[in-house]
Amino acid sequence: MTRTALVTGASSGLGAEFARQLAARGADVVLVARDRAALAAVAERIRADFGTHVDVLVADLLDDDERGAVEARLAAGVDVLVNNAGFGLDLAFEKTDVADEVRHLRLHVEAALRLTHAALPTMLERGGGRIVNVASVAGFVPRGTYGAVKGWLISFSRWANVVYGPRGVSVTAVCPGFVHTHFHERLGLPPGQEGVPPGMWLTADTVVREGLRAAARGRSVSIPSLRYKLLVAVSRLLPDRTVVKAAARGR
Repeated sequence: MTRTALVTGASSGLGAEFARQLAARGADVVLVARDRAALAAVAERIRADFGTHVDVLVADLLDDDERGAVEARLAAGVDVLVNNAGFGLDLAFEKTDVADEVRHLRLHVEAALRLTHAALPTMLERGGGRIVNVASVAGFVPRGTYGAVKGWLISFSRWANVVYGPRGVSVTAVCPGFVHTHFHERLGLPPGQEGVPPGMWLTADTVVREGLRAAARGRSVSIPSLRYKLLVAVSRLLPDRTVVKAAARGR
């Protein structure tokens, strides 16, 4: 099993769950996020539950110097990188602050690109490693700028897995649908007000477990749950107008 895993956006939600499940598999973990107190709490729980070594690296990935510290840690060598940091915006692009849109683009695309670029050389030199990019089923459909950035992650992961997989480094895009985390609350939507049917929700535990299984098998894409696999398949057969209208439901 892996020796060291670095997880971004690890203070809550999918990031914390990735860290927990990797630690349960025997990995030491490096937790990266902006909130020192939240990271410390996650680290304490992981140490208590699994007895693994946990480092906390407080960093804003949109700050060049702070992200540089994360890049340096990756260049020193890790066995798993999980690019999970991200946030959502309102689908009404014409109403959003363009500065927020640029931050959104940079965090989901530029930060993931830079961290992957920092981790790859040592992984390739060692002949092994796993990179997990947390994307979304939104990346398969036209769904605002969130779908666009996640689409980039999916395309990049598919390409990189073909190129680097034969050299021992798998690159996997994990593409969940709606997941019970704090993601929607940060958009100002209390539980039950997201406009999502109950049957469409996934748990973080399921998403991460299936994502890590796909990465271990060297797959380029993981879409947790049969219902979302079917939705993605059907969306490819429908006109854009129909898909955009359907994808606009929920937040």
